[in-house]
Amino acid sequence: QSIGCDDYLGSDKVIDKCGICGGDNTACKVVSGVFKHTLTNLGYHKIVEIPEGATKINITEMSKSNNYLALRSRSGRSIINGNWAIDRPGRYEGGGTMFTYKRPNEISSTAGESFLADGPTNEVLDVYMIHQQPNPGIHYEYIIPGDNVISPQLLTHRRPGEPLNGQLGMPESTNHEDEDLHRETDTLTGQSAGTFPVIQPGRFPSHQPENQVSAVQPPRQNREHNWKQIGKTECTTTCGKGSQYPVFHCVNRITHEEVSESYCDSSTKPIPEEEACNLFPCPAFWDIGEWSECSKTCGLGMQHRQILCRQMYANRTLTVQQYRCHHLEKPETTSTCQLKICSEWQIRTEWTSCSVPCGVGQRTRDVKCVSNLGDIVDDEECNMKLRPNDIENCDMGPCAKSWFLTEWSDRCSAECGDGVRTRSVVCMTNQVSSLPLEGCGNNRPSETTPCNNGPCAGKVEWFAGGWTQCSTECGSGTQQREVICVRKTEGNFDVLNPYECLYLEKPPSQQSCYLKPCGSKWFHTEWSTCSKSCEGGFRVREVRCLSDDMTASTQCDPQLKPEEKEPCNTQDCIPEIDENCKDKYYNCNVVVQARLCVYTYYKTACCASCTRVANRQSGFLGRR
Repeated sequence: QSIGCDDYLGSDKVIDKCGICGGDNTACKVVSGVFKHTLTNLGYHKIVEIPEGATKINITEMSKSNNYLALRSRSGRSIINGNWAIDRPGRYEGGGTMFTYKRPNEISSTAGESFLADGPTNEVLDVYMIHQQPNPGIHYEYIIPGDNVISPQLLTHRRPGEPLNGQLGMPESTNHEDEDLHRETDTLTGQSAGTFPVIQPGRFPSHQPENQVSAVQPPRQNREHNWKQIGKTECTTTCGKGSQYPVFHCVNRITHEEVSESYCDSSTKPIPEEEACNLFPCPAFWDIGEWSECSKTCGLGMQHRQILCRQMYANRTLTVQQYRCHHLEKPETTSTCQLKICSEWQIRTEWTSCSVPCGVGQRTRDVKCVSNLGDIVDDEECNMKLRPNDIENCDMGPCAKSWFLTEWSDRCSAECGDGVRTRSVVCMTNQVSSLPLEGCGNNRPSETTPCNNGPCAGKVEWFAGGWTQCSTECGSGTQQREVICVRKTEGNFDVLNPYECLYLEKPPSQQSCYLKPCGSKWFHTEWSTCSKSCEGGFRVREVRCLSDDMTASTQCDPQLKPEEKEPCNTQDCIPEIDENCKDKYYNCNVVVQARLCVYTYYKTACCASCTRVANRQSGFLGRR
């Protein structure tokens, strides 16, 4: 049968959260809250006070931070993280109980620090936070007993059959000797772990079988056996102040031979008292903290850890001066780290040819971010500050011999019949050319082009029509008029063959005209060749604003400026078939699946397979 907390066989009583055997959790009070104050100054800030007698203590950071929890007794003794020294996670004794200090892994966990203790405390304790960054919130909770509650410290010492929820005093029949014995036993059992267990004779009455005959003890002076100290227990520690207890055995008073303890009076057996041992301090050692997070998510970074010189004494670990650890090699506080290999930029193509035959144009190349496995990934995976340029200007030298043209005039020189439209043509260098026109070559663009607005009516003799409007709205132009040989009939004119009017002086059919200065006009070169032969390229031309004297000007209307760049060759590309590009192995599909085509050897050995994949990828990227 099981034994209940009241020490009776078959009892189902258990200790409730208040520490009461058979209690119903109503004899205590739960105190909890969250410390959320905004702090400004660095250093120690008091969070909460834990009263004497508190149990089930839980102090927890609500999330991970660079702050630390600290614990100090009301007497001023530091228990955890005192004097700006950060202790390692572990168990620390203080306030009559054992605190478990937890600090989750700094890299893999997001949980905060915590103090946990079962209690009860025997003095008031203060909880602090070492503030270094914004407070994430500190949750605290503990239990304090209510009125007329038996102290949990005394529950383990209650005799079987004693009242559970009553006064702490002894029954009236208890004599003073029993009270002293009770007090002594409580004191001994209240010592720290490792004390020698002592049970006073008569503390718990034993049951004597009916068939057992009790021996009559002779007077003390006539006894042949007595208790003798034959040694001590092993020291609980090898250094730093431990404890040990004397060991007593029953021996013959004359021969001093050890005999069974039944020969000696158990009531006279000395009580072993604790003795300090191995008082010399333990050797100092380096206490190594956890590594911090790597300073970089990829590539070579740095991580740090805290190294403290520590020394054990009286079951406590103390931080000491570092010179005490000089006999040991100090571990490194910093180290390089690399979580993964960073992706890198790769230049996949050479520069294209310049977009213009002369002057300043542009050229491009293909730059991709490639992972360490050879895959093309998003540009954000690479360091944007190190990205090579994929477009740059190119200077093909001055366009020293380029013809600059205006647009054709809108008006035909003849209102009817054949006429011409005109435009201005100028040979330009970097500045307005002072060279003769042949400096741009013999293929000078024409300044006139034929136009026809339909047939005209005729008249007798040479008939000259009215002058047309000037071929240009400004600057130098030409005017045209129709001159025909006609024969006047009644009410009509018959057109004759020109040779019939040869004896007459023929009027001029063209003359120059000048309406007004043009001011500034736009001039442009011929279009350059297309930058790509297929799948969409572009071509460019140079556009300049020139005044009447052919000098550079800024007075042209920007809205009328001709385009300097336009798309060209938008048709799909037809890949060229290289007869020398073949697969040398039958299993080149494995090379493609393993993405080994980025390496020169496999690109050559499996040329056809790698080329097909590259064409599909380039087509996909182009459409995207």
